[in-house]
Amino acid sequence: MSTYTSIHLAARPGPGPITADLFRVESKEIPSPGPGELLVQQTHMSLDPAMIGWMQPDEESYIPPVKLGEVMRSAGIGRVVESNHPDFAVGDAVRGMMGWTEYHLSNGKGLSKLPANLDPETALAVFALPGMTATKGLYGFGDPKAGETIVVSGAAGSVGSIVGQLAKADGLRVIGVAGDQEKCDWICNELGFDGAINYKTDDIPARLAELAPDGVDIYFENTGGPIQHHVFDRMNAHGRIVVCGMIADYTAREPSPGPNWIPLIKKRITIRGYAMPDHFHEAPALLEKLTPYVQSGKIRFRTHVLEGLESAIEGLNLFFTGDNRGKLIVKL
Repeated sequence: MSTYTSIHLAARPGPGPITADLFRVESKEIPSPGPGELLVQQTHMSLDPAMIGWMQPDEESYIPPVKLGEVMRSAGIGRVVESNHPDFAVGDAVRGMMGWTEYHLSNGKGLSKLPANLDPETALAVFALPGMTATKGLYGFGDPKAGETIVVSGAAGSVGSIVGQLAKADGLRVIGVAGDQEKCDWICNELGFDGAINYKTDDIPARLAELAPDGVDIYFENTGGPIQHHVFDRMNAHGRIVVCGMIADYTAREPSPGPNWIPLIKKRITIRGYAMPDHFHEAPALLEKLTPYVQSGKIRFRTHVLEGLESAIEGLNLFFTGDNRGKLIVKL
């Protein structure tokens, strides 16, 4: 009997890096689908910063935590290898939340077919969570207007890079924040950002004053960290802060203190946190909004591909070190 590998959450993470002992690697017999079921061999798996939050025990989060013993949660793409489901045939490319596993047995719920002309890397880097998250955050809550200035933290990441390119295409001045010079050069020279701040080496207040002399109208927050306070101090009246992620605090012993709220009153600033599970029903409209930008060449991306299922464990630490170069994908 042939076997496959799956990875299960075995313990909750503490402060510091993700370690192998947090997971249990299992070998199982490949199942056969029953009536109304299909079997998918997963070929590409997405790694996302949100996974760090899903591993925590927080029951009040926007999505229930992964239970101990369960297959670690993730989105992926695969090919149907057996099917007793009327809507899926052998050979169909499908996507959905299949988890850290080489094979996924499903009743079809949560799976959708991948368009024939869409390759897996483009699908995961642009038309999956990154693109929908960027589109919803910028247009649903950022209310961008031509001529305004937007600052994007995590600007070389899968979400931040799309946010910046969408804003640039719509006539905004775009400033990206990243953690090394290669990423700063990439978002400016390849993606067309108007400027970049290296939060590890730059004099942040001075650089921000240079790049945003007229203040900041929109702040798209993906990371938290020291940049947050400096951007907050330069927000214009009626500015909008869209909070998508806070990777700097996901495994911290104590969350970083936030800015003082008095400027929120004085400047009438709007702050909006959001999470995509609340908006999955809007996926068709979000993709309809995003697709013309992609088709016209205004959205560029790069992927950082890891090989083999077990590479996902150490791969999560790339979100903390910043050593990833593009959308993190595991190729199985």
